[in-house]
Amino acid sequence: MKSSLPGVPLFQLYGENHAWPGTDLLHCESIPARSRLHHWEIKPYQHAELFQLLYVQRGHALVEIEGRRSEIHEAAIQVVPPLTVHGFRFSADIQGHVLTFGTALVADLEQRLGAPLAVLASAACYPLGRDRTRLRGLIDTLQQEYQGSAPARAAMLQALVTALMVWISRRQQLGQAPRNRDERDRHLLGHYLRLVEAHYRQHLSVDEFAARLGITSLQLNQLCRALSGQTALQVIHQRLLLEARRNLTYTRMSIGQLSDSLGFSDPTYFARFFKRLSGQTPNAYRRSGTAQSP
Repeated sequence: MKSSLPGVPLFQLYGENHAWPGTDLLHCESIPARSRLHHWEIKPYQHAELFQLLYVQRGHALVEIEGRRSEIHEAAIQVVPPLTVHGFRFSADIQGHVLTFGTALVADLEQRLGAPLAVLASAACYPLGRDRTRLRGLIDTLQQEYQGSAPARAAMLQALVTALMVWISRRQQLGQAPRNRDERDRHLLGHYLRLVEAHYRQHLSVDEFAARLGITSLQLNQLCRALSGQTALQVIHQRLLLEARRNLTYTRMSIGQLSDSLGFSDPTYFARFFKRLSGQTPNAYRRSGTAQSP
């Protein structure tokens, strides 16, 4: 899991820094309830060990995830994993809800579903399409249960959240079962990218990654070149570079501290690595004031 960036606001709730309320495993509120207090804009921040689902029912939302911007013009659900730097700008007519929940609820859901909730591991937006009416009813019911105190409220909330996560997981997994070589290759590349995300700080070799995938390093390199235009090693290096840029942009960590946090043996080697890939020294990149996520 990503480490916290000290320079980025780290909130327990959507726009707040106080403790988790009550004993519920989730928090649910309408988008306007909080965003109107901030003039419809939530500046980039992070959640501490919290997952978030942004449900846009209608209106317009500008979403910024790790420096990348995208727009939501239709009914959709945006997934925001923990410690992802993100911000929102909403239109004044925005309608929808924000669901925030911690690892305890995720662990409970995974136990109920009998599988990891991989859909929560990366930021993604899922348009509701023809399911918009059904999902609107589900989330409206969830909001009503959350605000109420009816008998078996906790069980009902768990059931509704489970149904919502099943829908999102199915949307992610559409077409996931490999039916031909191209689909198998894309599936394998996705597995590799997830391994890199989990272990890039450990500086594992391409051979080690390939062994975990059950293929040779030659096959892994061919796969990465064909589908991403990069070698397997370049994929690892680009992930390290992204994290270095994030920390140089959002934190005041020294170059030595940053080098250690990214698993480099010494700051000099890290500085050479950064300059070779970005064309600037780490200090020059930080001073430029124009740092942007790749």
